[in-house]
Amino acid sequence: MPAKLRLRLFPRAESAVLRGHPWVFSDGVKEQNRPGEPGEVAVVYDRSDRFLALGFFDPLSPIRLRVFQVRKPVLVGEAFWRERIRCARALREASSVFGSGTTGGRWINGESDALPGLVVDRYDTTLVVKIYIPAWLELLDSLEAALREELHPAFLMLRLSRNLAGLALDRWGVSEGFRGDSGLDPVVFEENGLLFEAQVRQGQKTGFFLDQRENRQRVGEMSRDRDVLNVFSYSGGFSVYAARAGARSVTDLDISAHALESARRNLRLNASASRLPPVEHHCLQADAFEWLRSSPASTYGVVVLDPPSLAPREANRSAALEGYAALASGGIRVLRRDGILVSASCSSHVHQEEFFDTVRRTAHRSGRRVRELWTSGHAPDHPATFPEAHYLKAICLHLD
Repeated sequence: MPAKLRLRLFPRAESAVLRGHPWVFSDGVKEQNRPGEPGEVAVVYDRSDRFLALGFFDPLSPIRLRVFQVRKPVLVGEAFWRERIRCARALREASSVFGSGTTGGRWINGESDALPGLVVDRYDTTLVVKIYIPAWLELLDSLEAALREELHPAFLMLRLSRNLAGLALDRWGVSEGFRGDSGLDPVVFEENGLLFEAQVRQGQKTGFFLDQRENRQRVGEMSRDRDVLNVFSYSGGFSVYAARAGARSVTDLDISAHALESARRNLRLNASASRLPPVEHHCLQADAFEWLRSSPASTYGVVVLDPPSLAPREANRSAALEGYAALASGGIRVLRRDGILVSASCSSHVHQEEFFDTVRRTAHRSGRRVRELWTSGHAPDHPATFPEAHYLKAICLHLD
């Protein structure tokens, strides 16, 4: 058996770990006693040769180490990971994430739950486990046993990040799919008393955008007797909430025909279960930027702008801010007087305040009187404990 992998860090990286940051990049590693294998646990010692941290090592990633324990040495085994899963569960239970009428939400949110590179979402009785780092492939059997015992799913779907799929199959013989008994796909789950489909095998993220639940609820509360435009609608979540609240009409706009069909199914699903009043529903397949520039002005009472990430890398940040400004300008253009604009960003490289300021400035340049109603960040089941984890933000403006 090879000697334990031991690392020392440069001072800046060491200080970041002591402040609680879970990532050490390749240029932060000063020395190591041997080459490391993807997924093995490394021990980090400080400049005085004292224990500093434990983390998952990955020589194939620019994030060379994902830290899960700092300052205090611990014995890492199945009991250790079970306790981390219990802590994540207790946080959701304390926040009543899975209250009456809700069977969809996030149980584990990676580094922010001290379980780096691991996301676990619940859709009714199905767990979707998404793995982003090799370490969990090495621990997969014990991880699965712990999740089944602590979270009690009937079915468990394994998803892998795109960059991990090849390595998982070649090295561990692991591929995506149901573990054990095969469940349904899509899965129908409840969210605040509404029904939605989750495409658990191939849908975006783990099958649904669970992180926008609170914002969907807020938009619904503002939509009564209004015509609602849902831009980048995906599966129509904002539209379903608006319809329940008594919107006059809901329009889903997306470039994907598959997404629009999903939105139609979710509207029909709730209508057939008598969870919605009758509502006029339109679907538009188009590029959102072009459509907002050329469509008839002053048409909608509520406009929701929820694009995919416009800044996948730091280098895209300036262009992303220009994109958010263009979307806000187009959204305001099609917004009636006494209208409501909701603009969201899921780009971690765009900071919250610069996003909010971009939307605010665009609104004020319209010449209309602007009143800010609310801003929001992460939901309780999507905690964010370090800067790079803070990706979601939304702002709501009223424009006369």
